[in-house]
Amino acid sequence: MTLRELELFYQMGEAPHLSNLADELGISQSALSLALRSLEEKLGEPLYDRLGKKLILNDRGRTFRQETLPHYEALIEARDAFGDVRLSGELTIHASKTIGDYLLPNLQYDFLQKHPHVTIQSALHNSRTILTAVQQGQIDMGLIESPLQETDIVRVPLSTDTLVVVTSDPALGKEPIFIDRLFDRKWLLRETGSGTRDVFLSGLGSLANDLPVWMEYHDFEEVKTLLLSHPETLTCLSRHAVTREIAAGLLYEVPLRNLTFTREFALIYHRQKYRSRLFEAFLEACMGYFGE
Repeated sequence: MTLRELELFYQMGEAPHLSNLADELGISQSALSLALRSLEEKLGEPLYDRLGKKLILNDRGRTFRQETLPHYEALIEARDAFGDVRLSGELTIHASKTIGDYLLPNLQYDFLQKHPHVTIQSALHNSRTILTAVQQGQIDMGLIESPLQETDIVRVPLSTDTLVVVTSDPALGKEPIFIDRLFDRKWLLRETGSGTRDVFLSGLGSLANDLPVWMEYHDFEEVKTLLLSHPETLTCLSRHAVTREIAAGLLYEVPLRNLTFTREFALIYHRQKYRSRLFEAFLEACMGYFGE
């Protein structure tokens, strides 16, 4: 039996005149009659008493209607929810620290403004933890900062990010300097597994072996507090994380000779992930937001 046959069956129960219902629905009387006959044939018994031009539900028809109508209505509701032009549903997204703190909140807010029937569950983790969660199917997608390349993962480039070395010592913000001249300072680095740390150490090459790591940190506000309190400290992190402090003259970017640190923000998801309309819409929103 089809949804259309069931729909006509329920409507016929409300308006027993075949010709009147056919006119109301804009179909021929014969087409309506054939649909109802088809339903009866599939069930193997008549559902109506045919009294002249009227079709009156018999006892089996009333029983069938009573038993099936709630399920039919639930099915129609589910169909409409999936077919609705409005996006609905829930996404689970994990983002690495820089993206999660400085980019994802506005992106998520704008998306929910446009699609109020959507729920987004987001959390912050380092890039390698996010990769594992995607591989294990625990989340829909991840937003990361590390150049992870796994065969079971689709990586969608979003934008390029620049890392800067910063300090609260104004003397270091004036003239370009070779980074190894700064190794007598106290360096503060993100924890192992973070994209920021990986890119910075990779960019240093062999010099990374001589870098004096004084302390590791997890939170950006924590390290900015340390930098402001201790001018002898330095760190390397995304320009996004210190834009306000540099503009306010609280922190200073240290210009480096012959050395830059860049990385790529990317969205990752499992290669076997089903890309729903909601998934596609958020992916498009990410590409537009990061591309600005």
